Amino acid sequence: MKDKTPIGAVMVIGGGIGGMQASLDLAESGFFVYLLDTSPTIGGVMAQLDKTFPTNDCSMCIMSPKLVETGRHLNVRILAHAEIDQVEGETGHFEVTVVKKPRYIHADRCTGCGECAKHCPVSTTDTYNEKMSRRPAIYLRYPQAVPKVFLIDREKCIGCGLCERVCLAKAINYGDRLEKEKIAVGSIILAPGYEVFDARLRPEFGYGTFANVVTSLEFERLLSATGPHRGHLLRPSDGTIPERIAFIQCVGSRDTGVGNPYCSSICCMYATKEAIIAKEHDPNVKPTIFYIDIRSFGKGFEPYIERAQKEHGVRYIRCMVSSVKEAPGSRNLRLSYVTFPESQGGRPVIHEEEFDLVVLSVGLRPSRETREMAKRLGLSLNEFGFIETDPYNPAATSLPGVFVAGSFAEPKDIPESVIEASCAAAQVSALLAEGRGSLTRTPEYPPERDVSNEPERVGVFICHCGINIGSVVNVPEVVEYARRL
Repeated sequence: MKDKTPIGAVMVIGGGIGGMQASLDLAESGFFVYLLDTSPTIGGVMAQLDKTFPTNDCSMCIMSPKLVETGRHLNVRILAHAEIDQVEGETGHFEVTVVKKPRYIHADRCTGCGECAKHCPVSTTDTYNEKMSRRPAIYLRYPQAVPKVFLIDREKCIGCGLCERVCLAKAINYGDRLEKEKIAVGSIILAPGYEVFDARLRPEFGYGTFANVVTSLEFERLLSATGPHRGHLLRPSDGTIPERIAFIQCVGSRDTGVGNPYCSSICCMYATKEAIIAKEHDPNVKPTIFYIDIRSFGKGFEPYIERAQKEHGVRYIRCMVSSVKEAPGSRNLRLSYVTFPESQGGRPVIHEEEFDLVVLSVGLRPSRETREMAKRLGLSLNEFGFIETDPYNPAATSLPGVFVAGSFAEPKDIPESVIEASCAAAQVSALLAEGRGSLTRTPEYPPERDVSNEPERVGVFICHCGINIGSVVNVPEVVEYARRL
């Protein structure tokens, strides 16, 4: 007779902030978790962001504790650089076939020291920095990456063998091959995130043609301390500081012409955040946001927009930019747009204005790979490629036992994705209640010893990670003070 007790393990697909939250909730609730991501590391798009709205907190400062906790948790197994091939079975007893792509590195040997990357003679474009900088052919996606295991880009690798010779851990594995593994789980949570709209599909804005037209995600990297210019806001064409910056909203959103008639939900807020952070980098920056409607519906969002206008001097113009053209000689950009001012009786007024840099606020949509994965699982998608859910149970999909969280259901911001991830984890926890604790492991700690007669040892860890702290606290002075305690 077949055992009806559900399997006490869960597959979470997508290692972004939502996937990590769901994994940690489940692991702490007595379930073993397989956290799968197609990227070589977990972290998702949030790992590329400089700050988060509406608090302007450092994105990595918020996410790093979850990265570390997920990577160290005894009941979470990370399957990075992998994808789902097929799913068989039913609620409580799924068999998932996972394809693990080769890293050409022995993951159990790599210490993450980076010596291989220092000696690699080949460089290629860095996708983490949105191809605005270069990295070695053997690389770690970003400094805080989890798992901290390097990866060889075999398309760029010349096979010189230098990394193998310098690796003291003997972790290089040129013979690595694609592997398949079958994993038994009781339920599945989909949190694969999104991709940004390809701005080349709106050629009137000049992306890919004019050097000083960038996407919002590229602008995030330009602002970041780990970005191509190490936190200095410089425009791509000549490395000068852009003062007049234009943000064009709804690029790939609310646009029937490109098949995305929906609002992407977060663009108004992230453009405002980027404008404020740009002003913090250089007080001479004059940001202008061209918008259709301001949609600031989250907690603290509307006051954030008001502060941007009153305290930071961000200019908002309600219109849709008609075209972007490059000014001859200067590489500056001329924007044409129409307004309907009440002072002119609502009659159209044509404007042309010049800017140093144009940022396109691109919308969100499910990636082609994600849509194909959903189809392989037999899941229903709506007309826009997002997964179909029950309006009265938004975490549930068309396949019983499979749940969804985050922007695969519809565009949403980080807080909402995290909340949904916890909701999905709670539903899975209830569904698999009988299997709770059947596959989890308990940590074993070394025996305690009496340290009452030993000299005190105090570690002081002082963070100096940017303007949030550095503009208020004299960090070097704190270091010297702590040294004397």
